[in-house]
Amino acid sequence: MALRAYTTEDVNDCRLAIWTGLLNGDSGVPLILGIYGDVSVQISGTFGTLGSVTLEGSNDGTNYVALTDPQGNAITKTAESIEQFLERTRYIRPNVTAGDGTTSLVVTVWAARIY
Repeated sequence: MALRAYTTEDVNDCRLAIWTGLLNGDSGVPLILGIYGDVSVQISGTFGTLGSVTLEGSNDGTNYVALTDPQGNAITKTAESIEQFLERTRYIRPNVTAGDGTTSLVVTVWAARIY
């Protein structure tokens, strides 16, 4: 289990954050978005057998729970997808909860600044 760092890029009034090489048991270094509010996540890569990743949020940096899409479903994915999420937690991270030796995922968060 590793803690994977993200890279960021600022584009106009938006922020792009990308975690790459997420393997079974890995989680991402928590991201703080602050002034960014309209947020979506894209999940891609090789899921392998039973691969699964959950986008999680926390306000205390210790206790994480699954973030949800606008319909209230947990953002836990076993295939490539793009989802919007509405919760504004202090910390956001991906958490790979299953997979095999071929699992290698990329999680990309796109956030627009709030005015």
